Amino acid sequence: MAGSLFDQLKKSGLVDEKKAKKVKREKYQQSKQSKNKKGQTTQTEATKLAAEAAQKKAERDRQLNQERQQQQAQKAAKAELYQLIDSNRLKKVDGDIAYNFVDGTVVKTLNVTAEIHKRLVSDKIRIAKFKSGYALLPETVAEKVAQRDENVLIPIAKKDDSLSKEDEEYYAQFEVPDDLIW
Repeated sequence: MAGSLFDQLKKSGLVDEKKAKKVKREKYQQSKQSKNKKGQTTQTEATKLAAEAAQKKAERDRQLNQERQQQQAQKAAKAELYQLIDSNRLKKVDGDIAYNFVDGTVVKTLNVTAEIHKRLVSDKIRIAKFKSGYALLPETVAEKVAQRDENVLIPIAKKDDSLSKEDEEYYAQFEVPDDLIW
């Protein structure tokens, strides 16, 4: 009995040649399908991992793109603000009268003409930080600048409301000269 099981069954007459080939073919197809299923599972896992990685990359790219767009929008807004200030600032304001104002915690001085000084005191002109210095802006332009960025404008000095009306009327009769130097 030295042969395969198939040979032994064939000799005994239990299996004929046609049936043997059919069984062999079915067995081969089953083994082939089982191999494909194993390959498909690994392929499916790899596909899932690749899709997940692509999704993470797309999300990261979207966030970076959004940040980049925000930076560009801020840059454009800043450029628009500087252009607004540059095109509307008052020219030829240098004069002999010193106008003092507070920028943060530092007292700064601008030398302006008499007319500009009067308009600064009456809040018809506002001072804005511009590049490394300051620019004088008309009140209408200052409102537009304030809408875009309030921090660019130097705050207006507020009146001292500690005096009563009677005291204000009393001191109003004493005119303080504009050219008073301490």
